[in-house]
Amino acid sequence: ARPGDVLVLGKPLGVGVLSAALKKEQLGDEGYRQMIASTTRLNTPGPELAQLAGVHALTDVTGFGLAGHGLELARGARATVQIDWARVPLLPGVRELAQQGFVTGASGRNWASYGEQVQLPEGYADADRALLTDPQTSGGLLVSCSADAAERVLQVFRARGFDAAAVIGSVADGPAGVVVR
Repeated sequence: ARPGDVLVLGKPLGVGVLSAALKKEQLGDEGYRQMIASTTRLNTPGPELAQLAGVHALTDVTGFGLAGHGLELARGARATVQIDWARVPLLPGVRELAQQGFVTGASGRNWASYGEQVQLPEGYADADRALLTDPQTSGGLLVSCSADAAERVLQVFRARGFDAAAVIGSVADGPAGVVVR
């Protein structure tokens, strides 16, 4: 990743929240369908994305959640990863489930292990923090690319059925860390 890059996320977040609701027998049929659809959609665009000019880094968002894997990019780049939370795609209904307390223990452990390196905006909701650190089973790819490559990255994702892929932030000069806006 390089300062000036934009960040593209290939899949919506929330698999861990859905899993927590399932374990407590509070996940409906539609939520279960969404969880299975997300976890079984393989990151097949990865090899093609890695070959694109302007793509500088790729990682999958898995057990450490978006914040943890964003921090991984930030450390590698010795830069600040900025996440525009309003642009991060979420699976339908997961914010409401997180607000009801359906979160994983791993989400809290993730925050405890790296939260001091993540800057949250004032008034950031606990449910949103749980989603930011939500461990993903077969999570989406997080791509750091030049701004002029972002549209091509999105096209590759969408051509493979990753319709929720979105630009979610950027990489800036600064200390290694994550800033959520």
